[in-house]
Amino acid sequence: METHTKKLLEECNSGCKMGINSMKQISDYIKDEKLKNLVNEYIRKHQDLEKETSRLLEQSGEEEKEPGPVAAAFSWVTTEMKLMIKDDSGQIAKILMDGSNMGIQSISKAVNQYSHASTDSVALAKRLVKSEENFMRDLKPFL
Repeated sequence: METHTKKLLEECNSGCKMGINSMKQISDYIKDEKLKNLVNEYIRKHQDLEKETSRLLEQSGEEEKEPGPVAAAFSWVTTEMKLMIKDDSGQIAKILMDGSNMGIQSISKAVNQYSHASTDSVALAKRLVKSEENFMRDLKPFL
């Protein structure tokens, strides 16, 4: 597998896993049924994208990797701290939007950095960015 394609798919795969883990962590705090349904919908969308990145990596003989333990631990602690202070729908939407924004930046940077990646991997990365943008849009009413 070309290095750029592999790196881009790994970044997408890791980003999906971080997003899924964060949304699942936060879902325990959600009291608003509409917000809970929205988060569950985007968990499923991220799971579908994660499966697709895994499949593409596997087809090329590569193994998927878990997100870095330091980044995952920092994300978990930060989220828990913010939710201990305030766990209403507005705070939850803000945390999720912050995470989506980080995902957009990370994947967009990877698309630019790995400019020689396959068209399939770039298209998948762009779908992930679009999903994050849509999630942020859908979260705005909860602020």
